[in-house]
Amino acid sequence: MNTNRKALWAVRQSALPTVVRSCPDCPGMRHRASGKIRVNANGKLLDVWLLLGCATCDRTSKVPVHERVHVSTLEPARLVAYEINDPAAVRELVMSVSLAAKNRYRLDWTGTWELETRMPLYALDDPNPLSVQVRFELPAPVRVERLLQLGLGLSRAEVRRLVADGRIHLPFAPDAKAHQDFELTIHGPGSVDAAKHAKSLDAPDAERTDLARIGLPPAPGRELPRRATAARTCPVDHVRSQMTRAAAVTVPR
Repeated sequence: MNTNRKALWAVRQSALPTVVRSCPDCPGMRHRASGKIRVNANGKLLDVWLLLGCATCDRTSKVPVHERVHVSTLEPARLVAYEINDPAAVRELVMSVSLAAKNRYRLDWTGTWELETRMPLYALDDPNPLSVQVRFELPAPVRVERLLQLGLGLSRAEVRRLVADGRIHLPFAPDAKAHQDFELTIHGPGSVDAAKHAKSLDAPDAERTDLARIGLPPAPGRELPRRATAARTCPVDHVRSQMTRAAAVTVPR
C-alpha cells in the first residue's frame, strides 16, 4: 500500500486583473489593459508606459513603468518586448503588485483565477495522509478555505470542521489569503486521533488537566501525589495541616 500520497493543485490564470483608479474624463474607476506598451526615446533616455483603457468611457491612460532611464539600464530583450507589445511583458506589468503600489492604484483579482487539481482518488476516511502542493501561476490573493472548498468539493462549514478537528493541517489560518506556493496535509480520522492521544500522554502534568474529562487515564509513573494535588487545589488547608503537625512534635530532653 502506498502511504506516500501526494497531489498538486495549481491556481491558473484565467484573466488579467482590473486596475482600480480614477478616470480623468468620467466617474469610472475600473481600467483594463489595452495590450500595449508605449516607449518614448529622448536621446539615450527612455520613458516606458503601460497603456490602460477606461471600462466606462474607453479613455486611454498611461501608467509610468520607467521614467527618464538610460537605455543601457534596460536589458535588450526586455526593451524589445516593450517595443513589440509582447503579451508576456504586458501580463507581467498588469499583474505587478509593486507597480500598482508605486502608482497608487489597486488591483481587483475577481474572476482572474481557477483551480486545477491533479490528485489521486482520495476518500476523506482514508487513514493515510495526503500531502497537497499548491502552486500559484499568478499572485492573486486567494482565501485558503475557498481553495479547500474547490479542491475537495466540500462546503465552507465542512472545511472549517475538518480544520478544527486537525484533519486538515495548514501553515496558516483557513480565512487567510495566500498568493504564494504552500503545502497542506489531509489526515484520516484514525491517524489524527492517535496523534492527539500520543501527544496528550507526553505533555506535562499541568497541560493534562482535562484528560479525566475525556476518559483518558494519566500515563504510568506520571500520576500526581495526593498531597501535591491537595496542596494545589486547597493551599490554605495544606498550610494548616503542616502547622498542626509541627505543634504535635515532642522535643526530646
